[in-house]
Amino acid sequence: MDFRERLFDLRRQAGLSQEELANLVGVTRQAVQKWEAGTSRPDMDNLVSLADYFKVSLDFLVTGKEPTPPPASTVVNNYYNDSPEHWHYEYKSKRTLFGLPLVHVNFGHDSRWARGIVAIGNVATGFVALGGVAFGLLTLGGVSIGLLLALGALSVGAVSIGGVSLGLLAWGGIVMGWLSVGGVSLGVYAAGGAAVGSQVAVGGAAAAPLAIGMDAEGTQTILIPLEGLKGADLNAARAAIDAACQGAPGFVPWLLKLFLL
Repeated sequence: MDFRERLFDLRRQAGLSQEELANLVGVTRQAVQKWEAGTSRPDMDNLVSLADYFKVSLDFLVTGKEPTPPPASTVVNNYYNDSPEHWHYEYKSKRTLFGLPLVHVNFGHDSRWARGIVAIGNVATGFVALGGVAFGLLTLGGVSIGLLLALGALSVGAVSIGGVSLGLLAWGGIVMGWLSVGGVSLGVYAAGGAAVGSQVAVGGAAAAPLAIGMDAEGTQTILIPLEGLKGADLNAARAAIDAACQGAPGFVPWLLKLFLL
């Protein structure tokens, strides 16, 4: 099908006469008649007017083919500046899940927020998030908040590891959790340099119903000498931990017993 046939079809589909189309475009009826007869062709201005009216592309009107769209590509924005205070890098994948890009990397001198399934940035929010401040399912950052795992200077998560750590299972310098291990630890089961537990505490200084340490305070206490517990004393301490941890997962007494050695 050539141009004159396409023009005829478009006009008929729109329910227009040659004269009505001529009035809309701003030409004579004879001009439209010549276009459809193939004895002349409209100039560029008239082609644009026809394409606009019929809501088609110029490519389709002239050649009958729509332009081929470029293949979908990943958006990568790299921003560099010789001045360090303006340095910025960003990468965002085109593919998305739950409305979020699969990967979003966004960091630079200023505060940059990355939001994606995997997010890396000054501030990062995602299922897996890495950043100065990170929020997500699995997180790593200076300040890290994760539903499952958080690692950072300050971390909060079900499993939390950091300088200051709060979580169901917490490790760090100062920690609070159901099971906590650290320099200073508070929890149901606690172990560390200074440990306070509502059930068991094992450490240099320990306070709990069952307290085992070089300095121990509790309902039941076992003192650890400088040379450590040995023989029958070690076995008695292990048995006391097993009794106090009844109902807890097996890794809890196993971990606490490591601090007896």
